[in-house]
Amino acid sequence: MTEDIRDLVIAGSGVAGLSAAVYAARADLAPLVLEGDQPGGQLTLTTDVENYLGFPDGVGGMELIQRGKEQAKQFGAEFRHGRIEDAAVDDQPLELSLSTGDTIYTRSLIVATGASARWVGAENEEELMGHGLSTCATCDGAFHRGDDVFVVGGGDSAMEEALFLAKFADSVTIVHRREELRASEIMADRAREHDDIQFRWNTELKAIHGSTEGGVTGATLVSHPEGYPREKAESGTEVERETIDVGGVFYAVGHTPNTQFLDGTGVERDDSGYIFTQTDDAGRPTAQTTVDGVFAAGDVADPRYRQAITSAGTGSMAALDAEEFLETLQNTGESAAPATATQEQSAP
Repeated sequence: MTEDIRDLVIAGSGVAGLSAAVYAARADLAPLVLEGDQPGGQLTLTTDVENYLGFPDGVGGMELIQRGKEQAKQFGAEFRHGRIEDAAVDDQPLELSLSTGDTIYTRSLIVATGASARWVGAENEEELMGHGLSTCATCDGAFHRGDDVFVVGGGDSAMEEALFLAKFADSVTIVHRREELRASEIMADRAREHDDIQFRWNTELKAIHGSTEGGVTGATLVSHPEGYPREKAESGTEVERETIDVGGVFYAVGHTPNTQFLDGTGVERDDSGYIFTQTDDAGRPTAQTTVDGVFAAGDVADPRYRQAITSAGTGSMAALDAEEFLETLQNTGESAAPATATQEQSAP
């Protein structure tokens, strides 16, 4: 199977990628959307979304993604399974090697591959993710009015999650595996001084209890005076175990942006892997990365907000910036492909 060089490939099918696909398809760019290993992204792990504009009664995370996909396909976007394993983006056309064995050539690329929340390895976390276990207090905190909840972590994100949850929950307990926080002093002080926030030091989450129908009902903690109790338990050291009734558990141990395939390219990222985007001549933000023709949208370039609505916004920005780039490329006559790389190649 062979195809002409694409004008635009969108890597990722979460809210950012779908928003970019809708805008690009309506601009007749016929975008190809690579759905990745987890089609729909993190939103598919959320049962109800109440803070997305236009849904006063809320909407299921999976339903929101499916609607977005149908909308993009209606305007001409094409969807394909696979993720980018390697990218050569220094010259035109850009060359993308996929996990399927295919090689795709494109004039522009929107990276909307998101950031994966780190999990802690507690028992039942896969079953209960999105059913009382969450990685986003802003997204799911309002579902826990009157509950007792746990926040797992010790950095600024954990303090922010706990402070936000304290607006809704009866009590918030920060579970941390040692006695010292990684959080900045100001954030740590705010959490320590809050009447509804407690700390469990030298403690880790061993298991989460509940069901997909009834949500989280409890959690088993392990603790040791010297910290890192799970590690000590695995080495045979005796640790204290305790099962506590809770209505929700929030992981706040960080996110990992899915940008490993950009290693060795000119796309600049911070130490954690988040993509840097550029400003225009007037100092206004754009979706352009440090490589011409490569744009970033959503959580992959946003370690701060990580919301569906902001991801959708940057997805539209990326599509508009890509459209402008392609027009410039055509006007300057640089869109012609090298004779050795004029078609999309697929593995036999």
